[in-house]
Amino acid sequence: MQSGVQVTARGLGVRGPQGPVFENVDLDVPAGAILVVHGAAGTGRTCLLLALAGRMRLNSGAVRVGAHLLPDDHREVRRTVAVASAGPALELEPRLRVDELIAERTWLAPGVTTAAVRDALDVVGLDVPGKATAEELGTAKAVRLALALSLAERPGAIVLDDLDRECTPDQRREVWAAAGRVAASGVTLLASSAGPAPAGLDTFPLALPALSTDRLPGDPAPEEAR
Repeated sequence: MQSGVQVTARGLGVRGPQGPVFENVDLDVPAGAILVVHGAAGTGRTCLLLALAGRMRLNSGAVRVGAHLLPDDHREVRRTVAVASAGPALELEPRLRVDELIAERTWLAPGVTTAAVRDALDVVGLDVPGKATAEELGTAKAVRLALALSLAERPGAIVLDDLDRECTPDQRREVWAAAGRVAASGVTLLASSAGPAPAGLDTFPLALPALSTDRLPGDPAPEEAR
């Protein structure tokens, strides 16, 4: 079992050039639990997850990740929270092969070994050929591979954005089952999806409004794409 961290936020807010991305977010996620931020595209799901991971500047509020408090302890939070995926900018390089992605992680992440990645692949239930590229795996398997690579870093929490995008019903069940096994291993999972998690999976849901101005009447409309 790995050691997850509790994540707590009060009055959390991030603003963009045209207005609030999200505002007044409160949440309490116990260690080893799954946060599921859901809402339509453009509601600020990715930005919220990055803010919780110490990778986006807060305009209001505070976050506690384990023993560390944002915004002051952002370096410690970044070391505690691994990012498996977060929008197009933070996802697996589609042209790299599985073996290359594993080797890259062992080079870049302190303490990660090939054996640790293989153990993490077992946790997410993934067995893929090393010569396959991330693009060839398809979205669902690529998401599980990204999750395994982050799990091998032995973080306190993992960010997994848009985890079931473009998934068939069967693939969606596989991805969510993998997420459940990661949480069962002790790691806190901070995830987002277009809709709520499947019934039967113990999660802490957080629904974001269609527009963050739903919370702040009269403020400028947020950007259409986040």
